[in-house]
Amino acid sequence: MRAAGTVDRMLDRQRRIPAAAIVEHHDDPPPPGETPWVEGYAPTTAVRVVDADPGWPAVFAALERRIRDALGERALAIEHVGSTSVAGLAAKPVIDVDLIVADSADETAWLPPLGALGGVLVIREPWWQQHRVVRFADPVANVHVFGPDAPEPVRHVILRDWLRAHPADRDRYAAAKREAADAARAHGEHVMQYNARKQSVIREVYARAFAAAGLIA
Repeated sequence: MRAAGTVDRMLDRQRRIPAAAIVEHHDDPPPPGETPWVEGYAPTTAVRVVDADPGWPAVFAALERRIRDALGERALAIEHVGSTSVAGLAAKPVIDVDLIVADSADETAWLPPLGALGGVLVIREPWWQQHRVVRFADPVANVHVFGPDAPEPVRHVILRDWLRAHPADRDRYAAAKREAADAARAHGEHVMQYNARKQSVIREVYARAFAAAGLIA
């Protein structure tokens, strides 16, 4: 359970970010000549979706403590997001974390402490909300780093909370994930292509969640 201060900060970010920015889906490719992947890294293949593990929240909690100990007040918010944050939802066995810092572009302020924990920077997207991804091997996790004005972490929390509260959408999404993973493996596709295969279902769920939150009519 999130502390009250963390909840207040999340709600404050949602109030400050325009609704249009929160509900906008992004499909644009990287700028010409650019790649989101740090040299030496690429999307993973052999996508695997497994049954929900009731131990995932505890794995996140342990990683959250390590990140907070390493960053102190530089960690403005840390959220468990993605499918492993939803009880009963099948998922890739990778813990997804949203880390909010004062300026995600200022890597010197937050990356060395995460590196000391074993994290490796694998994605850098200055053209998209100054998004960074730090990958951990133990536990297997992707830490998504954003600044406080990025809408994507707000989207993640809205989706997570909706799926937690609506089992029918959770189960429909689980079926779409399994189907997408099977197809991606059959065609030798990587994780980004797997994401594209389940995109239509997740956007339908987003639309219901956004409407319930009063962000769209």
